[in-house]
Amino acid sequence: MSEHLARNIIAETGPDMARFPAPGHPVSWAGLVPVAARSGNRHGRGKKGHGDSYARNAATQAANGASRTRTFLGERYSRVARRRGKARALVAVARSILIIIWHLLKDPTARFTDLGWDHYARKVDKDRKLRGHLAQIQALGYEVTITPAA
Repeated sequence: MSEHLARNIIAETGPDMARFPAPGHPVSWAGLVPVAARSGNRHGRGKKGHGDSYARNAATQAANGASRTRTFLGERYSRVARRRGKARALVAVARSILIIIWHLLKDPTARFTDLGWDHYARKVDKDRKLRGHLAQIQALGYEVTITPAA
């Protein structure tokens, strides 16, 4: 996490996080919340919003830097970018960074520990995934026998 970003956030809000009672509040204040601009079957981009542009720029700049690292935030960027695109992935990582900053400023004893780039891979339950794939294949009318690889 960039020290520059933390200084920008503290300069904008002050060190007292009482102004933001929940982690989503600084995200909304920075103007990084998703906007549902939909009416019927029409999809719009929504309005720009009235968030703090300095905090938003600092968070997205930090997200851009984090996207190129082998950390949890870098992996989050690549997972979201595959599905939703690079711009939305940057905003998602910027939101994550602001939430992390909120937790660190709210509790002075809290310390940041990166979950690691392989966090999602470690959480996969292989047996459950196997049962799900087998059920899908059997639903198509095939009989399957599974043997472990040597």
